Amino acid sequence: MAEVDPKLSGGCACGAVRYEIGAAPIVVNNCHCTLCQKQTGSTSVVNLFIESEHIRLLSGETSENVVKTGSGGDHVIVRCAACGTALWSFYPRLGRLAAGVRVGTLDTPGAAPADAAIFVADKMPWVTLPEGIPHFETVYNPAELLPPARFARMKALAALREAQKAAQA
Repeated sequence: MAEVDPKLSGGCACGAVRYEIGAAPIVVNNCHCTLCQKQTGSTSVVNLFIESEHIRLLSGETSENVVKTGSGGDHVIVRCAACGTALWSFYPRLGRLAAGVRVGTLDTPGAAPADAAIFVADKMPWVTLPEGIPHFETVYNPAELLPPARFARMKALAALREAQKAAQA
């Protein structure tokens, strides 16, 4: 697994929104599921997952759209309010504690290579998967893929999310 520079920055297509990321990602997934295809209008999406506290909005205004995930939960897409570029998402599993930043909005998208390709059972038949990146028909077990320190960050977020849910019940 490639280590990613924790000082990444990015923005939207029109330049109104600028952001920076202040930590290395937990994981970078390339998702080929049919929902990601529909929501992006592309063959897949590459998301850099990071604790939300490490994303700093430097300029511009954002808006949010809510769509459903395959499990029926709310998937919140944060976009540039001016041009509509999707910048990052909040998924139901971790809520607003973690964001999936769209790697294509980074100034240097090649600096955040995918750790895994997921839902490859749904990939377009003409898409080829890169060598050296694990791929999975659906999902994977993070404990088996991620280095221990990155997995520990994911576990801590999951525990915090469960505590939030319990407090709301």
